[in-house]
Amino acid sequence: MIEIPADIRDQLVAHAFAGLPDESCGLLAGPGGRVERFFPMTNADHSPLTYRLDASEQIKVFGEIDAKGWDLIGIFHSHTHSPAYPSETDRRQAFYSEAHYVLVTLQDRNNPGIRAFTIREGTIEQDEVKIT
Repeated sequence: MIEIPADIRDQLVAHAFAGLPDESCGLLAGPGGRVERFFPMTNADHSPLTYRLDASEQIKVFGEIDAKGWDLIGIFHSHTHSPAYPSETDRRQAFYSEAHYVLVTLQDRNNPGIRAFTIREGTIEQDEVKIT
């Protein structure tokens, strides 16, 4: 299960809309496995179908997470026209087996959805998302 504060959920959705027509991405981190902050990042792919965290931003954010003694809890990205479910590309690029992969779908622009998954060795398991 991943607990996401309502204000951070709202930030994820806003970042997803702001990135249109491309997918948006970022990282979720905090102490003791609790999501404390969303780090919005640039999609280096600049694509409506794929995402890649900007490398220089990723290094900076990882440094900040380490400096605070926090954990990387989630890797966020949006799907602009498809359900919030990991694509084949998402599975292949799931390099952090302990992280939650948090997806926001904008398939229905009036009702964005959010789901989370763990992806280990290509196997996808849905996680419960609790908005607090």
